[in-house]
Amino acid sequence: MASAQTLPRSGPSAPVPDEGRITLRASARHTGALVRRNLLQIRQNPTAMTDALLMPVVLTVLFVFVLGGAVDPGGNRVRYTAFLVPGLMVILGMTIAMAVGVGVNDDFRTGVMDRFRTMPIGRSPVLVAKVVVETGRMLVAITVLLIVGALLGFDVAGHWPGLLAATALTAVFGTSLVWTFMLLGLTLRTAQAIQGLSVLVLTPLEFGSSIFVPPSTMPDWLYTFTRFNPLTHMADAARGLALGEGPVAGPVLWTLVWSVGLTALTAPVAVAKFRTKT
Repeated sequence: MASAQTLPRSGPSAPVPDEGRITLRASARHTGALVRRNLLQIRQNPTAMTDALLMPVVLTVLFVFVLGGAVDPGGNRVRYTAFLVPGLMVILGMTIAMAVGVGVNDDFRTGVMDRFRTMPIGRSPVLVAKVVVETGRMLVAITVLLIVGALLGFDVAGHWPGLLAATALTAVFGTSLVWTFMLLGLTLRTAQAIQGLSVLVLTPLEFGSSIFVPPSTMPDWLYTFTRFNPLTHMADAARGLALGEGPVAGPVLWTLVWSVGLTALTAPVAVAKFRTKT
C-alpha cells in the first residue's frame, strides 16, 4: 500500500477535487495510505508513543498509592485498584484525544494539512486516518493500564468477555472524543488555547464523576451533576462489564448515546472545517 507521500499530486495551484466525485473504494484506499503514513511517522519518532506507554503507569501508581488508602476505609489498595482501573480507561481516552487536537492544530501551522489539500484525495480520509491511528494508540494505552493494574492486584475474576467489551466501548467513546478535539484543533488558533480550554472543561468533568471516588460520598448538588456526566456513564459501564458489579445496561446505553451524538455532531463539522480552514 502506497503512503500518502506517494499519492499523485495535482500541483500546488490545482484545486482540491470535489469529494463527491471520489468513490468509496478510492476513499478507503486513501485512508489506508494515510494510516500507513501516520504509523511510519510513529515508527520514525517513537517518542510519539510516550503518552500512551507512560501515562497509564503514572496515573495508576499515583492514584492507587495517593488515594487508595484514603478512599477505601479499610486501606485496601487492591479493592481501590479494582474500582479505579476501569475509570482510568476513560481518562486515557480523553488524554489521547486531547493530544490529537493539538497535533491537528500544529499540522496546519507547519503546512502539512495544506499539502494534503493540494492532492487529489478526499477531505475526510485525512481526518479518518488520524481517528484510526489514535484509536489504536488508545488501545495500546489501555493494554498497558491493564497490565499495570494486574500487577497492583486488579483481577476481573474471569470476566474476560466483559473486559473486552469494556475496552471496545471505551474505544468507541474515545473515538467520539477524538472527533471533538480535532474540531477544536481546527477551530482554535493556537495549541495553548486548545490545552487551556480542554483543561478548563475536562477537569470538572473528570473529578465530578465516578472515575476516582464513588458519587455517594459527594454532596447532593455534585451527586446530581455526576448522574448526568457522560464520564460517569462510561466509567460505570466499564466497571459493570469488566467486574460484573453494578448496573450495566443503563450506563452502556447512555455511553453509546453520547458517543453517537458527539460523533454525529462533530465529525461532519470537522470535515467541513478542514475543507475551508486556511
